[in-house]
Amino acid sequence: MADQKLTEPRQGAGIGGFLAKAAGFVVILVLAGLLALWGVQRYVSDRLTPDPTTIASASLEGLREQNRLSAFAARYVAVVTSKQSQLGFTTEKTLIMPGMVRYEVDMGKLTQADVAWDGTSKTLSVRLPAVEADGPQVDLNAVREYGSGGVLTTFTDAEKNLDAANCRAGQIELIRQAREPAMIKLARDATRRAVERSFAMPLRAAGIDATVAVRFADEPIATTERWDTSRSLQDVLGNRR
Repeated sequence: MADQKLTEPRQGAGIGGFLAKAAGFVVILVLAGLLALWGVQRYVSDRLTPDPTTIASASLEGLREQNRLSAFAARYVAVVTSKQSQLGFTTEKTLIMPGMVRYEVDMGKLTQADVAWDGTSKTLSVRLPAVEADGPQVDLNAVREYGSGGVLTTFTDAEKNLDAANCRAGQIELIRQAREPAMIKLARDATRRAVERSFAMPLRAAGIDATVAVRFADEPIATTERWDTSRSLQDVLGNRR
């Protein structure tokens, strides 16, 4: 009887220890499973989460393929008068020359160093080459000439000289009007909006709420404005290789 009383507690203790070990093993398995599941979810999330720098890089290449971007054009009219005196006679001609000027940006000069992403403020900064006035494209059908005529135009080449002088002066005048600061500002604003849309639309389509800020290389920067404090696409993509 005494021996039986001594052995029974030992059997119970052995079973209890086994169950405790089994329970601990199950807990470890559960924790390991949860950790593995978390790792898989993290991996999938990293793979599926849109990368703004990759999207911006693709948009950049799309713009560069356009070579030259023209988002603004304006029509101007030059009115010039030339005079010529010879043999005591004077003659003059007035030329009215309408022309179209397109404002373009050479997107081929845009590089990854000109595009920077700030993850903290979710801002994509883009620096564009300067706006260039292309032209003018003279509307020959709308050109009008007025002259006093006279002896010189009849017996000399004065009329030919006046036409050539007016043509040169008219083109110079059209370019002068096109390069007025107010017109350059309009061209910049139109180009800025076009480029901002080109970068913002793919980002929004991917579910990224980002701000796109565009400026030009020759555009003055306000002293209170922060610029290029973020990392360029060149730096970000270069670190991944």
